[in-house]
Amino acid sequence: MSSTGLVDVHAHFVTDGYIAAARAAGIDHPDGMPGWPDWSVERQLDLMERTGITKAVLSVSSPGVHFGDDQAARALAREVNTFGAHVRATHPDRFGHFASLPLPDVDGALAEAAYALDELGADGVAVETNHHGRYLGDASFAPLWAELDRRRAIVFVHPTSPPHADDVSLGRPRPMLEFLFDTARAASDLLLSGVLARHPDIRWILTHGGGALPLLADRIELFRPLLGGAAIGGAATDGPSTVEQLGRLWYDMAGTPFPRQVPALDAAFGTERLLYGSDYCWTPAEAVLAQVDSVDKAVRPAGGETWRDLTTRNADRLFTPPAS
Repeated sequence: MSSTGLVDVHAHFVTDGYIAAARAAGIDHPDGMPGWPDWSVERQLDLMERTGITKAVLSVSSPGVHFGDDQAARALAREVNTFGAHVRATHPDRFGHFASLPLPDVDGALAEAAYALDELGADGVAVETNHHGRYLGDASFAPLWAELDRRRAIVFVHPTSPPHADDVSLGRPRPMLEFLFDTARAASDLLLSGVLARHPDIRWILTHGGGALPLLADRIELFRPLLGGAAIGGAATDGPSTVEQLGRLWYDMAGTPFPRQVPALDAAFGTERLLYGSDYCWTPAEAVLAQVDSVDKAVRPAGGETWRDLTTRNADRLFTPPAS
């Protein structure tokens, strides 16, 4: 194994209180999965030792913290963020934290982002690809993006089930296919609504190598002229190309990066913003071990460095505060 430690930007935690709140809302099989995973700091640290992960940035995965009631979502976001901040403070060299926001409640999200970033010391915030059917280019989210752009914040975009998921998933777990398509849908919405152009200082992270996005970027570009002024701010036809704008985002390699996903991402956007992600605890430990083994055995990127070297160097750049 290479001596270079991995920085895991896509690591999840759950708490008993969070799972209880989700089950009270009727979510026993989140996103069509068999059930809820187990997690503890000790098991996370054990996996990190076994895989050579030196630091993991924790976040809450889909289905997020908003189960239909704004006030309950605000309280749950504060609860899980306080827990995540405590883990980070207890093990500052091993953990980071992306704070949950109670979207689609924008006022609540603005308040929680300020508290998490200013008081809890979060490394960034986590949002989902859509929030109760509202995708990230929705005009109602504009105040949040403006504030996060002002802060030059990191925004970790995690996939979730699309609207009417039961109709399209064919009874199969939605992380298998639907998460990858919803990542592409959310990214295209950020692009075509003009959010990416208007807020260039947000550091967006997309998961799973961008999902289907590397294969669809040229097709999105093909259709941009047909959209005309339909996009907010005219972003459908103005400004840099689709590939240029999407190439400015960051991508993690959670899931099955080799032999096909990362080469496709590299061909579309390059690897200068590629990061490592495990997706533990929703991905079981043994699957993470197999994934890391595939990363270590993959053909090295151009330049001869290892994928560990490349992704850790990129993570160091991402988490270095931008110059004011």
